[in-house]
Amino acid sequence: MSYRAPVEEISYFLKTSTSLPELMAQGLVDLSFDVVDAVLDEAGKFAGSVVGPFDRVADKQGCTIKDGAVTTPDGMRATYEAWSEAGWSGVAAEEEFGGQNLPTSVTSALTEFWNSASPAFGICGVLTLGAVEALTAHGTAELQHTFLPKMVAGTWTGTMNLTEPQAGSDLAALRSKAVKQADGTYRIFGTKIFITYGEHDIADNIIHLVLARLPDAPAGTRGISLFVVPKFLVNEDGSLGARNDVVCAGIEHKLGLHGSPTCTMVFGEKGEGAIGYLVGEENRGLACMFTMMNNARLAVGVQGVAVAERATQRAFAFARDRKQGKAPGVEGSAPIIAHPDVKRMLLTMRAETDAARALCLKTADALDRSRLLPDPIARAAALAEASLLTPVAKAFSSDAGIEVSSIGVQVHGGMGYVEETGAAQHLRDARIFAIYEGTNGIQAIDLVTRKLPQEGGDVVTALIADYRETAEEVSALNAPDFGHAGARLAEAVDALARATRVMLDRVADEPAKALATATPYLRLYARAAGGAFLARTALAAYAERAGGATDPRLAARIAVARFFAENIAVEAKGLEEAVTGGAGGVLDAEAVMAIG
Repeated sequence: MSYRAPVEEISYFLKTSTSLPELMAQGLVDLSFDVVDAVLDEAGKFAGSVVGPFDRVADKQGCTIKDGAVTTPDGMRATYEAWSEAGWSGVAAEEEFGGQNLPTSVTSALTEFWNSASPAFGICGVLTLGAVEALTAHGTAELQHTFLPKMVAGTWTGTMNLTEPQAGSDLAALRSKAVKQADGTYRIFGTKIFITYGEHDIADNIIHLVLARLPDAPAGTRGISLFVVPKFLVNEDGSLGARNDVVCAGIEHKLGLHGSPTCTMVFGEKGEGAIGYLVGEENRGLACMFTMMNNARLAVGVQGVAVAERATQRAFAFARDRKQGKAPGVEGSAPIIAHPDVKRMLLTMRAETDAARALCLKTADALDRSRLLPDPIARAAALAEASLLTPVAKAFSSDAGIEVSSIGVQVHGGMGYVEETGAAQHLRDARIFAIYEGTNGIQAIDLVTRKLPQEGGDVVTALIADYRETAEEVSALNAPDFGHAGARLAEAVDALARATRVMLDRVADEPAKALATATPYLRLYARAAGGAFLARTALAAYAERAGGATDPRLAARIAVARFFAENIAVEAKGLEEAVTGGAGGVLDAEAVMAIG
């Protein structure tokens, strides 16, 4: 089944539910929606016609390695070169380095398109963009001049090298070392695992960002430095020089994302050490890397949206064609989309996907405001909002990718379990999103221990007030189209407010209980916020219909928001109970821990 990018849906959300129109009106974004719509349309066409057809080939062939050289699936290099030559590699980068500097809300939409078409392909651009952002923020002028133009152009790609065999999510346990040389460079030694696109054949050079320790560095995360380590050294004239002392020792055989190589990288295998260049200050590398990681976390949430969207489109197409049994109001054998339980599954897929997209785009919108608003106080408030929403967007949206893909298999029935339909691949591909770039459990811990306490809880309190205002607007309409959406959404927001007060107290006084209930709290937050964001878009659609507009997509937006409020947001009550009363069941279960 071919992929159709949801260009109109994303454009409508950007116009009605983000600050992009206001930023344009103030001259802070030098764009019009005519341009934005044209960019989205062209990207959607490219994703559907060029990237999409390659995805099944990539999944079936996978990657191979021989003598340290990785071969990607047939067509990968040609697809990547076409993507780069079309200018898509530089949409988010600074104009100084050849980029287009588009708003994050727009580039996030493009990221969704590439990853819906092929997540194994799309993740390469995500990592390169993250490396570009880190070097732009923290690299010296010399490093930026050497590496950024080629990376922005797509001629070179980037990686993130954190994880080691003994240190997964615990960066304090990193052992890779860096030894300073007389010429100001460093020699890097160590092994990194799970390095996506650590070695490949689609670009001329690979620019690794590597965390390592200096010999006299403090223990823990305070003693980590960040280095640029290119696969090929770069001569003064910008040409490629000698091969650096970094090799790929193997690639992983994975559940999904077969088209992307996941590598074990060895730095200093020859004994000389790989030549690296310091990014930022010594022993301050984690702060530099977090520039890359935070944006990558939002991008992984977008990946979850992307695969959920592809799985939803496939399930709807199958349900319209597949005939089976009798359905109410249909004579003869009915297409399964007419069966109420299948309708429920399809609506769940659509509502979860749209809510996840809304969370990601609202997070991107907050990032845009944090960079573009002229008032420093307003920028700081937007950054605090983005910081709070990022773990929610990453965790909820990546979970949605898994859950929606699983429902998609169910809609297909037995055929969903068979690889030929493509439904199973979505589930396989999506499973990693909840794991990499910080597991979803870590996102929940980050939310409750670091982000909720911002400004004494004022940031989250203000956001909850916005969600409550939206619920009240829906209720005030008293419109049959919304059913009980206003009341159900208000109940979800109230549950979130009560649970938030409990969590703020626990972080200060009972941290173990806060950790034990962080995951249900994050899910509760997403249920309330996601419902509010969908309702905000539905309110705009309702206003258009009241003004005489007849586009059927307007009614669909209202129906999705209503379904989410009445069938999904109602989980908030149970999640609140898990947050407020479930910690004991976790912390007092040592008997179970002892026997498994």
